[in-house]
Amino acid sequence: MIPIHELLNRIRWDKTYGDAEFVIGYYDRLEDRVLRVSFRELFFPEENHFSFQLVDANGELHDIPYHRVREVFRNGKLIWHREQSC
Repeated sequence: MIPIHELLNRIRWDKTYGDAEFVIGYYDRLEDRVLRVSFRELFFPEENHFSFQLVDANGELHDIPYHRVREVFRNGKLIWHREQSC
């Protein structure tokens, strides 16, 4: 399986592949469940190679480490997932 940071970079930089609707599912520790967000809502600071950022519905900025990404959908189809850890 391709590492998540490589897949996210491909979505960002490969114009042909990235020309689709992507949804990222990440594990939220406070809600104890996987939350899904549109890839378009994510920010990738240049100096940070281990997480991305997003702004929640309350306007709060969150850093989401790559290891918390659980699934990626492309045009509604699951293309990547991380096995649930115990």
